[in-house]
Amino acid sequence: MTKRFAAITTVRNDEFFLPKWIQYYGKQFGFKNLYVFLDGHDQDIPGCEGCDEVNFLYLPHQPLERVPAMRRRARVMSNLAAGLFRYFDIVLATDVDEFLVVDPAKGQGLVGYLSGLRNRFSVSGLGLDVGQHLLEEDPIDPLRPFLEQRRYAHLSARYTKPNATFRPVTWGSGMHRIKRHGFTIDPNLFLFHFGMVDYQRSTGKTLDKDRLSTGWGDHLERREKLFRLVSEGKPVDGDAAFAPARQKQFWRRPFYALNKPGMIKDEPIVTIPERFRSLV
Repeated sequence: MTKRFAAITTVRNDEFFLPKWIQYYGKQFGFKNLYVFLDGHDQDIPGCEGCDEVNFLYLPHQPLERVPAMRRRARVMSNLAAGLFRYFDIVLATDVDEFLVVDPAKGQGLVGYLSGLRNRFSVSGLGLDVGQHLLEEDPIDPLRPFLEQRRYAHLSARYTKPNATFRPVTWGSGMHRIKRHGFTIDPNLFLFHFGMVDYQRSTGKTLDKDRLSTGWGDHLERREKLFRLVSEGKPVDGDAAFAPARQKQFWRRPFYALNKPGMIKDEPIVTIPERFRSLV
């Protein structure tokens, strides 16, 4: 029996990642199976291939400080996904700058790979926080695949997130964990986070009045340190680092947060293998 897939995201003030998110997941699952929740009636629907088939729904924009806003968003996403499970078998919930990828060595897309998994509650891809190397890489061209233009990523437990779910769940703040359940880091899945893919575009977020007025300034400044890590670090081969990182993230969980991957001290900067170049 063919599995039925849906993907959901929420977004505000984004013209850059949303078309890419729609194109990527739409070609995997079908555009009519995408659900984009726009935070505020002042938001515009993008004009892109397949956008006329996407399900856009508006949520009222009600500003909150960053932490309660993240908690509210996780609850909303959990409830929305739970409703979709009455129609779909597998639901992905991601931020608009997150892309779940199957290792190209498997020769499968998300539909084929996830459909073949058995007895799963959720699965996580290994988190790769992609950043621009300021000494080697040009500003991003949005019309070309991101991974053709970016070679380095930070191996980050923060982005090893349980995005793919096989039954209703309750996500915690930031979608980093599922409440009352553990996690499985799949050996063939990767979650690419592109929030810092371009220095000029990414640092511009710190000037977003909505974000600054609700306490996002310090958070965004911390994320911008990725540019320094990528530009000054000594990258290691990704394929050599992936399996040890999965093991460490699983076994080094803090006792007070066993449902979240453990942070790895001195998490390395890795060179993204060539086989990923054309995927996103």
